[in-house]
Amino acid sequence: MKQRYMPLLMALSAVIGILIGSFYANHFSSNRLSIINSGTNKLNNLLHIINDQYVDTVNIGNLVETAIPQILSELDPHSVYIPASEAQIVSDDLKGEFYGIGIEFVIREDTIHVQNVIDGGPAQRAGVIAGDKIVTIDGKPYVGDTINSEGAMRRLKGPDKTKVRVGIKRYGSSKPLSVEITRGKITTKSILATYMLDDKTGYIRVKNFGEHTYEEFLAALAELQQQRFSNLVIDLRDNTGGYLEAAVQMANEFLPKDRLIVYTQGRRSQRQDYKSDGRGSYQDFPLVVLINEISASASEIFAGAMQDNDRGTIIGRRSYGKGLVQQQIAFADGSMIRLTVARYYTPSGRCIQKPYAKGDTKDYQQDIINRYENGEFFSKDSIKHEGPEYHTISGKPVYGGGGITPDIFVAEDTTNITSYYREASMTGLIMQFAFTYTDDNRLKLNNFKEMQALADYLVKQHTVDKFADYASKRGLQRRNLMIEKSHKLLETYINSRIIYNILNEQAWVEYLNQDDKAIEEALRFFQQQKKSNTTQTK
Repeated sequence: MKQRYMPLLMALSAVIGILIGSFYANHFSSNRLSIINSGTNKLNNLLHIINDQYVDTVNIGNLVETAIPQILSELDPHSVYIPASEAQIVSDDLKGEFYGIGIEFVIREDTIHVQNVIDGGPAQRAGVIAGDKIVTIDGKPYVGDTINSEGAMRRLKGPDKTKVRVGIKRYGSSKPLSVEITRGKITTKSILATYMLDDKTGYIRVKNFGEHTYEEFLAALAELQQQRFSNLVIDLRDNTGGYLEAAVQMANEFLPKDRLIVYTQGRRSQRQDYKSDGRGSYQDFPLVVLINEISASASEIFAGAMQDNDRGTIIGRRSYGKGLVQQQIAFADGSMIRLTVARYYTPSGRCIQKPYAKGDTKDYQQDIINRYENGEFFSKDSIKHEGPEYHTISGKPVYGGGGITPDIFVAEDTTNITSYYREASMTGLIMQFAFTYTDDNRLKLNNFKEMQALADYLVKQHTVDKFADYASKRGLQRRNLMIEKSHKLLETYINSRIIYNILNEQAWVEYLNQDDKAIEEALRFFQQQKKSNTTQTK
């Protein structure tokens, strides 16, 4: 086991050595080459030798930046290095807050286009509106083929109460506008949508598990309680996880006292049990949890706790299979590593982590595609379980070694997918068209404040035909038979993005859920459960 982690120790030694030993490197001479064999200092000493002896000038910092990810990749697929340039973005996503101007933007045709403006945020207070094009930042042009999202965020984000001046081109205005914006705290949400699916069933869509997820979740439950929900759907599809503690807090709301939620254990990490305290306010509500092949980590902790405790019914497709726990370790330059320190186990004792080969991330990353090609997205019988059979509290069999297998399987519907639809989706043409259509028709579209009214209006606008014309001018040949077959899919995708651009994420989720098979299965499950309870009462 010590040899397994030796590369990491050498990498850390190298980083520390580079930060504090540059002076000594300049004086490292050939008559001391023998110390290169001194155990864990070998890599550190090697870098000193390269810096002192190599024939050409070497940027040791860049060499270390390249070496660390390679070393970590030899451990497992989730031990990773995050450069300083990306660390803040990664942290902000889970913290749920950052300081900036409060816009959502896309870069199209070498220009920043404001897609949405956060309500009550600095940009809105300064008068920025969706559809504006940012062409200068602090008096300097920021357009052209060299601009990118990372650079734009770096210029627009900044410390609290600092100012940034942006030059804006606005539809219908001949002169550019100059707007000074005072940066402030921007809060991002973990909960994408909270609403009633029918008169009894509440719905909550959780995007990730961040610092504020639990408090947002309690607020969502309180909102549904005002509407007197008696069934609940928690949607964790495409939720890649986040903080373990947030998943534990959420699970606690649904379990009686002293139920095991999850436990973690590693070589240097003693077993730690996370149990419910019995204070949860929703221990008796019928519960469905939706998952899919992207649901991972904290999502699997929550789903596994509900399944193993026979507390909720899991609907969808087998989850991703990430059962490794990472500790975040920061370096002085702002970069960080996420090092796997333990595995987590569901209450029945199963580890959800799917198999991986050390040093080979290609097959690991290919796993989702392999599942698709092997038919797993279309038939529960195609799911291959790794490892032994485990059992829930009631004795129901469950399996580990590769994600959470749902209690009720929902196949992916590919009936009307054509090569035309695939190309339209994968090339980004649908997204581009939706933004262009939104921009060109914003004055009219802004009159709609409700999702259903806007959705009904868009159906009458024949957006699929307009997209086909738009796409054909950009290299996607019009294929009328394929367009007819995929018409509903195309219409849903196109109109959902327009609804997102004009309204918000909740409206987007509500629109997509209207014809969602997993939602339909959840509602059917509650109806059957109600009938079963009525029969037993009689």
